[in-house]
Amino acid sequence: MSKTVAAPARKEESIGEVIKTVVYALLIALVIRTLAFEPFNIPSGSMTPTLLTGDYVFVSKFSYGYGPHSLPFAPSFLHGRIFGSLPKRGDVAVFVNPHTGDDYIKRIVGLPGDKIQVVHGILTINGEASTRERVGDYLEHEWSEGYNRPDNDLRYHYIETMPNGVKHDILGNFTSQPEDALPQDDTKVFEVPADHFFAMGDNRDNSSDSRLDLGYVPVENLVGRADRRFISLEPGAHLWEVWRWPWILRFSRFFGPIH
Repeated sequence: MSKTVAAPARKEESIGEVIKTVVYALLIALVIRTLAFEPFNIPSGSMTPTLLTGDYVFVSKFSYGYGPHSLPFAPSFLHGRIFGSLPKRGDVAVFVNPHTGDDYIKRIVGLPGDKIQVVHGILTINGEASTRERVGDYLEHEWSEGYNRPDNDLRYHYIETMPNGVKHDILGNFTSQPEDALPQDDTKVFEVPADHFFAMGDNRDNSSDSRLDLGYVPVENLVGRADRRFISLEPGAHLWEVWRWPWILRFSRFFGPIH
């Protein structure tokens, strides 16, 4: 009598199909992450109230084309951008700090050739002042690493409208101190050089940006445009702490657009 070996073959074929499916899924995820959307988390409050510490955002990789910092494992000889386009004034973008190599997220307020100045807290672009409307005070909720506890402070809260019509919330100094009293509230005129941009945080008096040590940022350092939040955690919380999820998730901030 002959013996059948069909069952072991089907088992081996089944395992092979599972492995192929996993490999295909990983390749598709890698392609999407490389060419389309990449997730980033917000580690600090420099973009409060637009983005909060603990927000996770999707960054559109194709919005500005592809460069050495938007493509992982890009060859060292790659310079400039493929299918490149300049950001729009008012875009919230992720880019690589040219001095430290860290990922930053800020609002782009100046493009090549623009003249940028802040006068008594008012952003001026090419001699045209933005409008700023005081809307009250904002309770900034952060996490103090030094004291390992929540840290709450009141800041001046405004709505800023840039000369091109882009409108967004910004914060000023602590309300216990005078408005527009810090050095970054009154600056020299910055003339943005070719192939660079000027970036500022929406938390204007709590942001290390182009007014200070960051300076002008090369366009090729762009990673992509921040398009949408997809999840948000309370400051000091970690995504892997699943046992705390019901209390650390800020559901009201899930899947919100970024303006």
